[in-house]
Amino acid sequence: MKTNKYTIVLFLALILGLTGQSCTGLLDEPLENKFIAENTDYTQFQNMDLLLYGAYNELYSLQWESYPIISVRGDDVNAGGDQVPLTETDNFQYNRSFWMYNSIWLNLYSDLLFWHGAMEEIEKYREAGASEVDSRQYIAEIKVLRAYELMHLVRLWGAVLIPNSSEPSHLFNVPLSDFDAVMQHISEQMDEAIPDLPSIHPNQRTKVKGGVTRYTALAVNALANLELKNYQEVVKATDEIISSDLYRLEPDYYQLFKLSGKLNDENLLELQYSDFGQASGTNTRYLWDFFGPANWTPAVSGAGGGWGFWEPSLKYVKFMIERNEQQRLSTTVLFTPNGIAEVQSDPNFATLPNWVTNSSADGDVFNDHPRYNFLSGKHYLPSTQLTPGRFGYGENKNFTNIRYAEILLIHAEALVSGASGGVISADEAVNLVRNRAGLGNLNGVNLEAVLDEKFAEFGMEWGIRYYDLVRHGLTDELNYGGRVYDAEADKYLPYPLEQQDILPQIKEAANNN
Repeated sequence: MKTNKYTIVLFLALILGLTGQSCTGLLDEPLENKFIAENTDYTQFQNMDLLLYGAYNELYSLQWESYPIISVRGDDVNAGGDQVPLTETDNFQYNRSFWMYNSIWLNLYSDLLFWHGAMEEIEKYREAGASEVDSRQYIAEIKVLRAYELMHLVRLWGAVLIPNSSEPSHLFNVPLSDFDAVMQHISEQMDEAIPDLPSIHPNQRTKVKGGVTRYTALAVNALANLELKNYQEVVKATDEIISSDLYRLEPDYYQLFKLSGKLNDENLLELQYSDFGQASGTNTRYLWDFFGPANWTPAVSGAGGGWGFWEPSLKYVKFMIERNEQQRLSTTVLFTPNGIAEVQSDPNFATLPNWVTNSSADGDVFNDHPRYNFLSGKHYLPSTQLTPGRFGYGENKNFTNIRYAEILLIHAEALVSGASGGVISADEAVNLVRNRAGLGNLNGVNLEAVLDEKFAEFGMEWGIRYYDLVRHGLTDELNYGGRVYDAEADKYLPYPLEQQDILPQIKEAANNN
């Protein structure tokens, strides 16, 4: 968790004195955020690359507490464990003093200010004579990272401050922009960035393997326009991604979320981590412990577990069993004996397929624990895939943000919502995803069919289900397991109390609600 507030300048890698350092392997070790030296020599053009590497490191340093707040409110997931304010958030009971709300606000705004600082510094290199092509591309890449996190901010709070400078104090004079204005801003930013980005797959990049490309920007543009219900613009963007012929659905859905899923042909954006294939020493990792089992019998003795704070919902499990969804369910949900018993306590599910078991395909066994009955399989790395000598839960696993399956299904969503044309039909897009899951074709898909497919495909991923239901006014689905959702009061989180004490715009908006 970042503890600095707006009085602290948040930026950039120290570039003075790094002139002779090779760029090869610089992503192997995270660059620290340090003050820019006043006497930076902007004619040392090779140092401009370090700003780009630092920008990606800032993305990959996403704090663990951000994801639960982004993702917890859908009917696909429960907040496991004893974190009462997180459980209350899952139940649409919001506490503006909850530390996670303030933390994600600070985490994301810290990133946004950092990225503005990086763009400002790159512009100075350009003015000093650095490559026009490189400087424009680097700025475009950072705009995409900025837009992606800004999208999460506005989805959470509905009206936010759009930074336009790296100087934290400037936020005091930035007005609140409402949801549509922020999404429109994101779309316009992507329109600016797209021409300066390479038309390749992220895994084809060399300087930053897995970095942003034209198609990442198109994906962010499509997601913003989906929220704006500009469905024709969604199809325009998804058409280009589909027509590129660079993206493929990974045939093995289970392995997509394991080691072979890293820089997979299906991925348009992912957070990258590595233990560098070494038994000890430096590693970069996401804190997968949040999702991990607090009681398990790993196939590899000594493999570490986790906290058990992230649980697939019983509603999701039953939905998938009714669809006979073996591949996606066994990937998404890890069962405990108590979880299996909970499902079977419903007479309609008394007899379960024999593939519903508390063992994974890789031989890890998940035992009962009071915090949960189910665990998230998409955030699980089998103990057999750990580098020998490494025992941290999930270590060396990447975190996927945007997948080609999402592009196909938002393409279909836009078409059934009124858009026309499309390089493939809504039926074709949905059936590509279904066929990968071992399901048969559908004909004449409608919005319900598309959203059901998204529910099945993206369970436990980035709050996709919640935002789908809210966007289409289908929030009755959120009234399950004793929850009661109020479409007016519960759509957005309250502004963190700490921010109301700092920013007058936030305090005024909070007082008016």
